[in-house]
Amino acid sequence: MDSGVVLRTENLSKIYNGGYVKVAALKNVNLTVKRGEFVTIIGPSGSGKSTLLNLLGALDRPTSGKVYIDGIDIYSYGDKELAIIRNRKIGFIFQAFNLINRSTVLKNIEMPAIIAGVPKDVRMAKAMQLLKMLGIEDKADFKPISLSGGQQQRVAIARALINDPAIILADEPTGNLDSKTGLEVIELLNTLCSKYNKTVIMVTHNLEHASMSTRSIYIRDGMIEKEVVYQ
Repeated sequence: MDSGVVLRTENLSKIYNGGYVKVAALKNVNLTVKRGEFVTIIGPSGSGKSTLLNLLGALDRPTSGKVYIDGIDIYSYGDKELAIIRNRKIGFIFQAFNLINRSTVLKNIEMPAIIAGVPKDVRMAKAMQLLKMLGIEDKADFKPISLSGGQQQRVAIARALINDPAIILADEPTGNLDSKTGLEVIELLNTLCSKYNKTVIMVTHNLEHASMSTRSIYIRDGMIEKEVVYQ
């Protein structure tokens, strides 16, 4: 396998059984993403883009097909091993931030590292380093609810980065932000790819944001319709 390839799918399919009707949410999707790429996934509601993101993130098992992350066939493992892969190889960023409001910003960022068993001093130092990189080191002891939307999404990005994952999956990360803050988040994701060689795969409906990525993959009716390369 090409060492530059961080993620690859092979005939990835997902069929949901809705009683008498079977719905093919994803049909034989073949996709390759290289390290350092910023890939956007675009498609109408119900096209299969969220299903694809869930399968790439080991949040749901495919009906058939394979997902390789860093050369590992992730669905060849049981649920316990899959949870470890998800924790260490993948960082998640959500539209609704999904932060724990009763915990501090620092504790929110540490959470995946706590699950991974990283020693306290190591994870706290890494969390503070990420906060500084994202320009919100002064917010470490705040509760997320007291921050602006853009600041909360930066906390979510730091949380996604804490275990140094191979891939960051972002599901409409600018959906709850105003246009200016949304652009700042996209620029930040771009910097993660260009400067820190992270790989970002983002579902979006915003074509302006998509044009700032490396390429867009358009999905319709559970299949890849076309790809557009920007840079």
